[in-house]
Amino acid sequence: MERTLTWRDLNRALLARQSLISRVRDDPATVLERMAGLQAQYAPSMYIGLWTRIEGFERESLTRLLESREVVQATLLRATIHLVSRADFWPFVVGVRDARRDWYHRVIRNNVGPEELAEAAKGLEALLRERPLRRTEIDQRYGAAVRGGVGMYLDMVRVPPSGTWARRRADLFGLAKDWVAPTAVTVAEGRELLVRRYLGGFGPAHRSEIADWAGLSVADITKVLAPMELRRFRDERGRELVDLPDQPLPDPGTPAPVRFLPTYDATLLAHARRSLILPEEHRTKVFHVRMPQSIGTFLVDGQVAGTWTVSKSGVVSWEPFAKLPAAVRRQVDAEAGALTAFHSTS
Repeated sequence: MERTLTWRDLNRALLARQSLISRVRDDPATVLERMAGLQAQYAPSMYIGLWTRIEGFERESLTRLLESREVVQATLLRATIHLVSRADFWPFVVGVRDARRDWYHRVIRNNVGPEELAEAAKGLEALLRERPLRRTEIDQRYGAAVRGGVGMYLDMVRVPPSGTWARRRADLFGLAKDWVAPTAVTVAEGRELLVRRYLGGFGPAHRSEIADWAGLSVADITKVLAPMELRRFRDERGRELVDLPDQPLPDPGTPAPVRFLPTYDATLLAHARRSLILPEEHRTKVFHVRMPQSIGTFLVDGQVAGTWTVSKSGVVSWEPFAKLPAAVRRQVDAEAGALTAFHSTS
């Protein structure tokens, strides 16, 4: 009989796999692989997301990895900017390329068809062979509508120093195959890695949650899962959850420390609702209808308990959703002080 996992079981599993129970000492590329990449629409979120997970993480270490191409920033899953390891980049690209293109033509209605985008991709590729181009340069040559879709037909990366702590707007584009040498990978292999990364970072999970995260169909995910060796569970609603055999399932009573999360942290998104890291009564406080991004949050006992902001001078302040015990307030203050120090590092 399949074991039923409570929300608390799933909460602690997700915290452990996302390195939010205890900080790790691994290199950022390894941590990115373990956590299934990191959303990077706002450049500082990448740095804070790794700081909250890696012991002794320094801002410049990530910038150096971007410059040395050991980690890559590009539009990937769900047509949003992600930060992934060099090793994961091409499997992710190949695994989602067709689905991204289909999604674009199904959802974005701007009278720019496949033929026009494919032709623009050929011209843009020739230009990018010469040097990286800024978004404004691409817009001037092709128009914003074409620029918004040409990435479905041409694999590009965001080139540093754009998209770093020092220059936050990721608006400098480079040709992916020149930036990171392509690896021989099939669509099936890319999608299997996507599924393995997801379960390693967010599992146990329902197949629809994997599909939502990857931007693939449930049928696609079902096909990938079919030959895999998996553990199977049920959640409290009776839904089947799948998992890799070697992933941790901590005791639900495992203590969870205060942790600060950046905007766009993937643990708060809809695909991870099963873990209740973001209690539903607080979701509208974090994700606003008029503002597509989330705001900074902090966790107490494995759940979002409030929000945080940073001043222009780098001082982090926080606001709880409800009154916290004095001992917990001291822990939040200590973590806020550490994040303030991280912001003020020269």
